[in-house]
Amino acid sequence: MDIIEIIEHKRDKKKLSQKEIEFFIEGYVKGEIKDYQASSLLMAIYLNGMDKDEIAYLTEAMRVSGEVWDLSIIPGIKVDKHSTGGVGDKVSLILGPMIASLGAKLAKMSGRGLGHTGGTIDKLESIPGFRVNLTKEEFIKQVDEIGMAIIGQDKNIDPADKKIYALRDVTGTVSSIPLISSSIMSKKLASGADAILLDVKYGNGAFMKTIEDAKNLATTMVEIGKSLNKDVKAEVTDMNQPLGCAVGNNLEIKEVIDTLKGKGPKDITEICISSGAILLNQAKLFNSIEEARKAIIENVNNGKAFNKFVEFVKHQGGDISYILDPSKFDVAKNIVEVYSTKEGYVHSIDALSIGKSSMHLGGGRETLDDVIDMSAGIVLNKKVGDKVSKNELLATLYTNKDEFWSVKQNVLDSFIIKKEKVKEEHSLTHEIIE
Repeated sequence: MDIIEIIEHKRDKKKLSQKEIEFFIEGYVKGEIKDYQASSLLMAIYLNGMDKDEIAYLTEAMRVSGEVWDLSIIPGIKVDKHSTGGVGDKVSLILGPMIASLGAKLAKMSGRGLGHTGGTIDKLESIPGFRVNLTKEEFIKQVDEIGMAIIGQDKNIDPADKKIYALRDVTGTVSSIPLISSSIMSKKLASGADAILLDVKYGNGAFMKTIEDAKNLATTMVEIGKSLNKDVKAEVTDMNQPLGCAVGNNLEIKEVIDTLKGKGPKDITEICISSGAILLNQAKLFNSIEEARKAIIENVNNGKAFNKFVEFVKHQGGDISYILDPSKFDVAKNIVEVYSTKEGYVHSIDALSIGKSSMHLGGGRETLDDVIDMSAGIVLNKKVGDKVSKNELLATLYTNKDEFWSVKQNVLDSFIIKKEKVKEEHSLTHEIIE
């Protein structure tokens, strides 16, 4: 078999066989196939696409390119959740304790933030002492004992994806449904969970800008799951404004604490309950979504969900005194308030602009080498649909940087305020694909 022949096949819009795809992945991971050859094949895939068989072959070849974790020693159905990323998305940190408090086993590997999207691992690292790197044995033991663990991606899992992802980033082949879906699913499937819930976001703060593109990606990933005999479901959700009110690492942890105590923003609370109920049903712990929803709400109200979060933080080395008393978290030296210049109703909030503004304040990274200021970020005081008076507070910025005036203006410009009332709120979940 010859890599040039495989490139030519895809260039000429021919279907690649399972053996051709396996040959490419094995050769590229070993270094026998060069970057310039892999780049040519990735561009041919980007331009000509792949059918569902090819995508399944690619996903499986990537999945087995490194270690595949076996979690069968843990009793019950192990669940995992993945979000395609957004602004203010701290869902896993709320949903995990909610479902673990009801007997679910959440075994999750997460990533770091880059650009305008935040990373679950960065948020957890804003808790002093929190360990995101557990051994496989520690990970399995913790999921078994307390029902959840969230760690960084293990370096031995899916080395093919690491190499291909880095190459896609510099060859203009990032926005390819076959390449995105195989990247996400190969990592998820190698991590050992039995059932996976995908949150595929659309809108100006998401990677997929339209509902149609998000549905296409979600459907492709669910089909991959079916082809490999895994229980995979997907939610298509709205990211046209930040999720919740807090954007930035320890600011979001504070909102996680509030939400688990039943005092969080309406939108983040609802999506966590909704997604949690689906996962509990995938874990076969409840007979209906409605039963699962009621149980989650009950465990938020009786304190069990919050207590599970405390237990989770403690098990991974975090200082729980910060969770019990969030005022202990560092507060940025500059607290800048942004006031409305007009009266009316908030019609939209530019999530992309808010995410970039938080990054420029120090709350995110432009390159993977940047150091994050855990106290920096933005808290929204108004959301879409809210009535606003002139000179009323819209948002509060937190930064240790002294140059923040342009960011302040950008945040103000992110709010579109009109005199007319906003139409009725719609659910953040547009569709569930299974």
